[in-house]
Amino acid sequence: MKLSLPVKFILSYILLALAGFCLINTVGARMFGKYQMSRVCTELYEEAISLSRSDTISYYRPRDDMENTYFILHTLAEVQGNDILIVDIRGHVILDTAVEPDTDTTEALEDFTPTAMGNSYYTTGTFFGHFSSEHVSVMAPITLGMSTRGYVTIHKPMSDVLAGREHLLSVTLILYGMILVLFLLLLFLSYRTVYRPLNKITYGAREFAAGNLDYQIPVHSEDEMGYLATTLNYMAGELKQTETFQKNFISNVSHDFRSPLTSIKGYVEAILDGTIPAEMQNKYLDTVLFETSRLTKLTQGMLQLNTFDMKTYMLNIMDFDLHTVIKKTAASFEGICTQRHIAIELLLASQRAFVSADMEKIQQVLYNLIDNAIKFSDDHSVITIETTLKNDKIFISVRDRGSGIPKDSLPKIWDRFYKIDASRGKDRKGTGLGLSIVKEIIATHRQNINVVSTEGVGSEFTFTLARSKKEREDDEE
Repeated sequence: MKLSLPVKFILSYILLALAGFCLINTVGARMFGKYQMSRVCTELYEEAISLSRSDTISYYRPRDDMENTYFILHTLAEVQGNDILIVDIRGHVILDTAVEPDTDTTEALEDFTPTAMGNSYYTTGTFFGHFSSEHVSVMAPITLGMSTRGYVTIHKPMSDVLAGREHLLSVTLILYGMILVLFLLLLFLSYRTVYRPLNKITYGAREFAAGNLDYQIPVHSEDEMGYLATTLNYMAGELKQTETFQKNFISNVSHDFRSPLTSIKGYVEAILDGTIPAEMQNKYLDTVLFETSRLTKLTQGMLQLNTFDMKTYMLNIMDFDLHTVIKKTAASFEGICTQRHIAIELLLASQRAFVSADMEKIQQVLYNLIDNAIKFSDDHSVITIETTLKNDKIFISVRDRGSGIPKDSLPKIWDRFYKIDASRGKDRKGTGLGLSIVKEIIATHRQNINVVSTEGVGSEFTFTLARSKKEREDDEE
């Protein structure tokens, strides 16, 4: 049988309350009894010693001035609730504060032995048969010179000692009851501040597990529970975005793979069944080869992005001259630029600029940005690549004067497979992964990239790289 947390807390509370009550009434009762006995006996013994040394008794002679001594001791015993006896060395009771003094008869204690107490300074019982009920008794000698003339004994009923113990026990139980009430209030407060929010969070987790990622956990407290609820709500939002991304990803991949595969399948079937004559087969085989290359490029881009996603990609960081890499990358576009009469303008901050980065990946970033700029530039236009040194960083910008990016598309250009309306560019065969790869490479370098674009004017992509340590030291000198 599964028990909820409130039931477990209540059962634990009841068990602890009963256990505490039993402990107080057993172990506590014994401890209080010992404490009360020790306290009472110590007080009685100190009082007996004080009386045995007082003038009232030290110079007392048996039967001399009996009434005056009785009055003093009787008053003292009545105030303290005790019984005081004066006993001679033979065990005869010379004075008993519980009865009127009688000079004619004296009580003889049965088998009176002063050493009966042994090493203890008190004893319990009837005190050699003097009392009919159990008393606790202490005894102090009355000395004259070097000899013992008698004893002062003080007695208190055990019922009084037990009553003191019961009083301590009752006070303790009252305090224990008050503590239980406080704990009960604390339990209720914990239920309100911990269990109820936790129950809402648990319900929300079940909703998320069931696929209801629109559910929001209604916990808004400024504590750990509120923070947990906020975190889970944020997680649900991120999962929903991931789910949407996955759906879009599958849709885009299906679309981008389906189109070239359909072309390849159609051309191959046409060649095999003879629809395409032999003299035209090379032309269509070139188309098949082109589509195959496009699929290969798309697959490589997806694999590379997947490597970045797994956070296992290792950069080959080295110091290299960025300007040399820029010049070589720009030169690789000479053929298409000549064909479309596009000029690449280099505005480099210095003759050489050393950076610490992965040279191959930065070359890929430059290639993708320049390739994009060419795709969306008009013929007979200029593309500008500019570098600027600022403290320990170098800023690299690639600016075109093409069609620009619509404002509502700017936040989406880094998304995988996202493509701006193809009619705005000269190349309709892109994979939609180039800028995603660029952003991941720059992010892996722990640098930044951003874009500024205006429709009909052009776009400028700017990213940063860390300058090499040696070059920074040279600048400082």
